[in-house]
Amino acid sequence: MSSLRRSTHVVLPALLLTASALAPACSAQSSHRPPSVAEGTIPTATGPAPDPLDQVDSRLLAGRRIVYSYPGPTPSPAVLRAIREGRAAGVILFGENVTDLVQLRAAVDQLRQAAAEAPEPRPLLLMTDQEGGRIRRLPGAPELSARRTGQAADPVAEAARSGADAGRTLADVGLNVNLAPVLDVYDAPDNFIDHHERSYGQEPSSVARLGSAFLTAQQDLGIAATAKHFPGLGSAARELNTDERPATLPVPLAELRARGEEPYRTAIAAGVRLIMASWAVYPALDPDRPAGFSPAVVQGELRDRLGFRGVTVTDALEAGALAPYGDTGARALAAAGAGMDLLLCSARDAEQGEAAAAALAAALDAGSLDRAAFAAAVHRIDDLRGTLGGS
Repeated sequence: MSSLRRSTHVVLPALLLTASALAPACSAQSSHRPPSVAEGTIPTATGPAPDPLDQVDSRLLAGRRIVYSYPGPTPSPAVLRAIREGRAAGVILFGENVTDLVQLRAAVDQLRQAAAEAPEPRPLLLMTDQEGGRIRRLPGAPELSARRTGQAADPVAEAARSGADAGRTLADVGLNVNLAPVLDVYDAPDNFIDHHERSYGQEPSSVARLGSAFLTAQQDLGIAATAKHFPGLGSAARELNTDERPATLPVPLAELRARGEEPYRTAIAAGVRLIMASWAVYPALDPDRPAGFSPAVVQGELRDRLGFRGVTVTDALEAGALAPYGDTGARALAAAGAGMDLLLCSARDAEQGEAAAAALAAALDAGSLDRAAFAAAVHRIDDLRGTLGGS
C-alpha cells in the first residue's frame, strides 16, 4: 500500500475496458508436412494443446484474480464462502485483523481450511504489509525502518537481516506473501515516501542493493516478496498520498528510468515474485491513466522493457487516487485491461471483491476482456500459489 490509511468506499461495477491488445501469442505454425494419400497414411492434426482454463466458468476464473479482505479478528462468512468455492486468490490482513498471534494463527488456519475444501484445492496467497519501522501490520520484526536500515554501519547486512526477520514473522503465523520491500528512491527529504521512513535512500544503486538483499533473504525462507510502487513514488510531494487523492508525477522519462525503475531491474534479476504498481500518473509514460491502469507502464515498461515475468498486483483498489476512474467494477476492468494480475480489494468488505470479480466475469463472457490474456494472468497466479505452502 502507499500509506497507513485507506478509504473504505465501495461502489458497483460500470465501465468495460478491453485487454485484447495484451493477449500473448497462443499458437505456432507446425513445420510438419502432412503425408499424402499415396503414402497410405491418414493426416494427423497438430497444434497447441487446449488450455484447461478454457473450460472454467468465468465467475470462477475471475475470482482467482481477487485478493479479499475482512474486518475484525475473524474471517467473514462471505470471504470463507468465496474461498471454499474456489473464487479467491488470497486474503490481505491488517492490524485490525490481529489481537494477538495466537488469535491470528487460528484465523489463518480457518482461511487455509476453507482453501482445502475448494473443488480444486490450492494454497491461498495470505499477505500483509510488514515493511519494518512504522509500517508493520503484525507485532514483531523487522523493527528498523528502511531509512534506518540505509543508515546502518553495514546497510546490506542489515537489509538482509530485516528481510529474514520479516520472513520469519510471517511464516510463524502461516502467511506466505509480504507486500515489501519498498523500492522508491526519494528525491527530497521529508517528502511523501521519506516522511514515514519507507525509502532506503536517495541513490538508486543503494536502494537496489538493499531492496534485493531484503527480498532475497525473505524469499529464501519461502515468503514471496513484493517490490513496490512501480515505477516509483520517490518524487511525490508530502501531500501526494495516493491512498487519499490523485497524484501526478511529471518526472522526465530519462530520470524516471534512471532513478525510479533502476531498483526494479535489480529486483527482477534477484527473482522477486511480485511487483505492485503505483496509482500515480506518470505523464512521461501515460498522461491519462495511473500506472496500474496503463498498458504502457505495465506491459511496455515492466514486462517488455524490464522483462518481469512474475505476478503483478494492484495497490488498494479503493484508493482515493482512483476517484476519477469509476466504481469498483470499472477499476477492476481498467487494471485487468492494463495487464495487472492480482486485484487487491482491501476495503475490509467482501462485497468489494465480489463486485470486482463480477465485473471481470461479465466482461470475459462479453468478449471485452481477452480470454487468452486473462488465462495467462491466472496461470501466473496459480504458479505462484503452487510454490507457496499452506494449502
